[in-house]
Amino acid sequence: MEPLIVFSIFFLIVVFALLVGTYNRFVKFKNGIEESWSGIDVALKRRHNLIPNLIRAVEGYSEHEATLFRTKGDYLTASSGVSNRVEEESRISESLRGLLGLAEAYPDLKASANFIALQENLNEVEEDIQKARNRYNRYVGKFNTLVESFPAIYIARRFGFEKRNYFTLDLATQRELPEVNFSPSSSKE
Repeated sequence: MEPLIVFSIFFLIVVFALLVGTYNRFVKFKNGIEESWSGIDVALKRRHNLIPNLIRAVEGYSEHEATLFRTKGDYLTASSGVSNRVEEESRISESLRGLLGLAEAYPDLKASANFIALQENLNEVEEDIQKARNRYNRYVGKFNTLVESFPAIYIARRFGFEKRNYFTLDLATQRELPEVNFSPSSSKE
């Protein structure tokens, strides 16, 4: 065989192997994204299961405030996409943050063993959400990098792999940091 033919065959085999390997990496990261999303979904459903118990605990102390949060469990829709789910879960987090803030206004509620246990469960669930979110975002980052990399960008276009959005969610138990201003203030003269 001529060296040119051998080189051409070798080159085609290498190019084919690179194409197959890159495609398989896309599939691996896509499956990782879907698997890690299911972890987020499970944790969010656990959080939804806590909401009625938190509402019942608050109802005894303030019926008016508890009714504001009673319908928040209706936001859960299993078939919604990631972007819709982020909006829904952000509203729920905001409502939960307000519900937990009620404990400050009602010292008896704050000291209630049932409410404390529910709050601890919520903290655990939200830690699980955060871990699952971090795992999901790592896969999305790897996937997006591959989508934008050369020569993988051509495979991504050919097979319809598109960049994914990161999952961001402010958690109900997340504490807001005080605003710090480092600009010089008007000094006393």
